[in-house]
Amino acid sequence: MLRRVRARQLLASAATPEGATVSLFREAEGFTVRVGSDVLMDSRVHGSEQAMAHVAAAAIANQREPRVLIGGLGMGFTLRAVLDVLGPDGEVVVAEILPCVVEWNRDMLASLSGSALEDPRVRVEVIDVVDLLATQAAAFDAILLDVDNGPEAFSAPRNARLYAPAGLAMTRAALRPGGVLVVWSAFTSRAFQRAMAHAGFAVETHSVRARSNVRKGAHHTLFVGRVAPARRL
Repeated sequence: MLRRVRARQLLASAATPEGATVSLFREAEGFTVRVGSDVLMDSRVHGSEQAMAHVAAAAIANQREPRVLIGGLGMGFTLRAVLDVLGPDGEVVVAEILPCVVEWNRDMLASLSGSALEDPRVRVEVIDVVDLLATQAAAFDAILLDVDNGPEAFSAPRNARLYAPAGLAMTRAALRPGGVLVVWSAFTSRAFQRAMAHAGFAVETHSVRARSNVRKGAHHTLFVGRVAPARRL
């Protein structure tokens, strides 16, 4: 007798600060995290998250004791990629607002990132990345933001403040001279490019595949903002 396999298996759920339900599912050959019925993360689609670290690598490659901030833990793919290019004297601070996402990365999702949260170079802050940035000044060589769907189309309206002029100014102030900001987005946006430039960044965009192991499918956008290096006297 054949046993019917469930296409979607609920593994855990919790509430967001807005009162919505965030759930972890096992689906097909991977995992998904959903807010309500909308997919927020998918373990089978992570090429663009890994690409964020590759874009930022040049900014931290020759730095002594480089510091990186990741806003949004996700399933740990960006963190793993950063650790792979970071030297032994570096530090990665991860700001994640949902305690359940941190817990799932330590437990059911740990294998996806090679247990990246156990790396001694990693420090996790269960906090809104905006609130963490407000306390920092010239603290990081690279800031990687993967919060919500990017600068537009928010599932949590409070995330809009991160991409607003005040949020961009605060983010730029948290970078050291020569530092880089990388913002993940499901969509491109000329308005956001202009906002980054107005905040003082030298801006470029990268269109990267959502799945790094296939030659077709969706693309995501990385907005890259660079801060001028310190002047030599």
